[in-house]
Parts: sequence; C-alpha cells; structure tokens
Amino acid sequence: MKKILVASTNPGKLKELREMLGGDVEWVNLSDFPNVGEIEEDGATFAENARKKATGYAKATGLWTLADDSGLVVDALGGRPGVESARFSGATDKDRKIVDRKNIEKLLAMMKNVPKERRTARFVCCLCLASREKILIETQGEVEGVIIAQPAGENGFGYDPVFFAPKLNKTVAQMTSEEKNAISHRGNAIRKLKLLLNNLPKTV
Repeated sequence: MKKILVASTNPGKLKELREMLGGDVEWVNLSDFPNVGEIEEDGATFAENARKKATGYAKATGLWTLADDSGLVVDALGGRPGVESARFSGATDKDRKIVDRKNIEKLLAMMKNVPKERRTARFVCCLCLASREKILIETQGEVEGVIIAQPAGENGFGYDPVFFAPKLNKTVAQMTSEEKNAISHRGNAIRKLKLLLNNLPKTV
C-alpha cells in the first residue's frame, strides 16, 4: 500500500481529500511528523505555494506528498483575499473556527457597499503531488459563486458560509459533503488528480 503525506493539518481539507481519493493508499498528515519544520507559503500564486509545500515536505520526509493551496478570489476586491485567504484578518488563534469567523467579518466589512451584481467570486484550488525527486502531478479546480451579505449554513469551513453557489441555490456551508464535493474547487481539482494518479506508473 502506498503511503502519501497530505501537507496540511486542516481537518476539513484532510476529510475532503480522503473521502474523494480513497483508494489503496495510507494517508498520513503533518501531525504525524512533529519534527518537520513548517514550510512558509510565500508564493505569489496558489500553484507556487502548492508546489513549494509538496516538494519541500517530500524531501523532508521521503514520502510522496500531496499539497494544496486554495482560497477565495473576489472580483470587486481585485482578486483578494487570494493567497492570503487563510490569514486574511491577521488572526492567529489556534482555534480555526475563530480565525474563519474573523476572516469572514473582514471580507464582509470590505464588501459592505458592493452591489449584488458586482459580488462575483470564485474558489480556486491548486494541487501538487511530488516525490523526493520530482513533481508528479499538478491540477487546478475552480467553482464560481457570489459573496452574500450574511453567513448562512453550518457545514464546511473557511468562507463556505458566505459563498453562494447559484448552481445549487445555496451556500457551500448549506451543502452536504456529497453536494460540496460534487461542485467544489477542491473536488474538481481532486477528480483531475485521481484520474492522473491512476495512470501513474507503479514504479514511479
């Protein structure tokens, strides 16, 4: 059985990846490697950050490593929060839910006077799978939506409560995990990755 490291400690991301990729793989995460130092996400794009994390952790652990960088791109804010999505508010609380709430509060405050027709946005996810020697697979997924004025829904994480997906007529936080995986940016990127992963030579 292949062992693959998921370069994240975010339980929401881990759950989605495991649910969708499954397969004959033993999934481990960064909490299994407490002595491995954190790799700084200082890239200018989601793809750069995913690549840096995948190659860095693969070299540090010797394991195939799957890294993702994803976030929210809001047209009216010139693409922000973008690569700063997870740290948009500057909050450093260890409780991810508190950080998520503060990020949403800052986003909604900045968009307070933006009319409905200009509140378009998209979630973007870039995935990179790397071995110690090289990058094996890179994929990208997106989902289009609109930022609503008040959070709605209890599921998901991050900006899910304020991201309304017209396709299902609800916010991502109002979706079941099956509904979310079917349309989400991460789901779209994972489906592409799974197809390519199945076609990788077993000797890689």
